Amino acid sequence: MSLASVFLPFALAIIMLGLGLGLTLADFRRVLTYPRASVIALVCQILVLPAVCLGLVLLFDLPPVLAVGMMLLAASPGGTTANLYSHLFGGDVALNVTLTAINSILAVFTLPLVTNLSITFFGAEAGALGLQFDKSLQVFALVLVPVAIGMLVRARFTAFADRMLKPVKIASAVILALVIVGAVVQELDNIGGYVRDVGLITLAFSLISLTVGYWAPRLARVGREQSIASCMEIGIHNGTLSITVAMGLLGNAQMAIPSATYGVLMFFTAAGAGFLLRRRAVEGVPAGS
Repeated sequence: MSLASVFLPFALAIIMLGLGLGLTLADFRRVLTYPRASVIALVCQILVLPAVCLGLVLLFDLPPVLAVGMMLLAASPGGTTANLYSHLFGGDVALNVTLTAINSILAVFTLPLVTNLSITFFGAEAGALGLQFDKSLQVFALVLVPVAIGMLVRARFTAFADRMLKPVKIASAVILALVIVGAVVQELDNIGGYVRDVGLITLAFSLISLTVGYWAPRLARVGREQSIASCMEIGIHNGTLSITVAMGLLGNAQMAIPSATYGVLMFFTAAGAGFLLRRRAVEGVPAGS
């Protein structure tokens, strides 16, 4: 547990610093360029997905700790991986960057709220105190402060920021991998049971997230590229953030199991969604369908 408490927040801080190194104020102003796409994606992220996740949790009748872990995952914003997938499959990457930035800021407020409500609703014993004010401040510090520092560095030293983007991403990936391996070793005897408990629900949640992320904007007549960007942003959650909150702030390894399981599955489900969307484009499906 001490490994996660020390290194997971550190890994997340480095990841958010890397995000900040690639952001400018123009990325936040760009929401005005895509108002409909941005509003729909944000509503899906903040309201629709937690509601969908709650329905799945009740349907699957998960134990309280795993139920809270699922809700924590649902409340997490999109991650930088969404930008990569959007680029690979023809999405509007500029919109992804904008949504990631705004979602990360909103998560500072929505994630503690959803987590505390979930702990109260499900009566989870572990982490029963929830994210109190001081821990909510830690979420604020872990998310916003590194982003702000990265943006400041980019504004003042643009060339240096460009050079540091790749090393920062590599460092964060290495640290995160070490922490996850340590956590897996710690819970090795229970992993089979965890996969049985949350494998199907995390798969369902991933598929629904991707579907909602694409079709909600399409039904509102948002362009295909922006809809693909929304699909990846809504469909790829920042599992690192939810794992950090579960293990680093709430001190509960079991609560991180849904996010860890989802973190493996979503690479495949998001790729599958991307190939399907690319195939639709190649086959010349009409823009409104």
